Amino acid sequence: MNLRVGVQMDPIETISIAGDTTFAMMEAAQARGHSLYVYQPDALSYREGRVFATARAVTVKRQQGDHAALGPPQALDLADDLDVILMRQDPPFDMHYITAAHLLELVHPRTLVVNDPFWVRSSPEKISPLLFPHLQPPTLVTRDLAAMRAFRADHGDVVVKPLYGKAGEGVFLAKADDGNFAALIELFLATRREAIQLQAFIPAVFEGDKRIILIEGEPAGVLNRKPQGRDIRSNLAAGGVAEATDLSQADRAICAAIGPTLRERGLVFVGIDVIAGRLTEINVTSPTGAMAVRGLGGPDLMPAFWDAVE
Repeated sequence: MNLRVGVQMDPIETISIAGDTTFAMMEAAQARGHSLYVYQPDALSYREGRVFATARAVTVKRQQGDHAALGPPQALDLADDLDVILMRQDPPFDMHYITAAHLLELVHPRTLVVNDPFWVRSSPEKISPLLFPHLQPPTLVTRDLAAMRAFRADHGDVVVKPLYGKAGEGVFLAKADDGNFAALIELFLATRREAIQLQAFIPAVFEGDKRIILIEGEPAGVLNRKPQGRDIRSNLAAGGVAEATDLSQADRAICAAIGPTLRERGLVFVGIDVIAGRLTEINVTSPTGAMAVRGLGGPDLMPAFWDAVE
């Protein structure tokens, strides 16, 4: 089976291929004989019932700086000229991201979009876990400062997160005795219109935050991300260090609980975040971690991914 695969991503010329999951997906697709095309979300156009992208054919190789040989720009009809589209541009999850998902919905499933753009649009990372409150740490989503004060009074130390942030940006720990809490929240609310999320602090985060990758709702790989110093953020982009680890019984129970929903929603490649057996995020926009899993002695996830796509 030879597929025509379009990859909607950030500029391929500037990625660091050593840890980039999208590049690994492309490399594995090419090894299977699939044709590759790349374009950025800004290249999407809708015209008279058709969705187009100005794309370039690409051949990849694992040599940083010379990793992508690009052909000339060409207009592709996404419904007719491609078999598969990987929606892999990085967040933030904003109106630009949502618009791209709306446009891809117009060609899916005639052209298979991975992950399903309707459910990408409808499954933000910190919103989806709200479907599974029994798996989460105590969680509050609101703009109401009084509700936040009451939540902190109940739970003591809390972690404050932008609802649509990425890579740990803007995440901070508010201690139970922090007199600046109200001022910090007011500043937070002044810079964004949406609600924010508070969660009861889990001290075990200093032992690590697991990233579990699920393919078609089944756990396929795991790594532990350990924060450095007193920083609570374990994201690799925020300085966390990747370590090898195994799935616990609690981790497997979380995967079993959310797996059917992921499959029903066409969310083929998903990364969830788990701290001490508590689900904190379900990442569906452009999950990462596959190369770190392999680098730590875990499985190569790309064969299972492409088996699922094919």
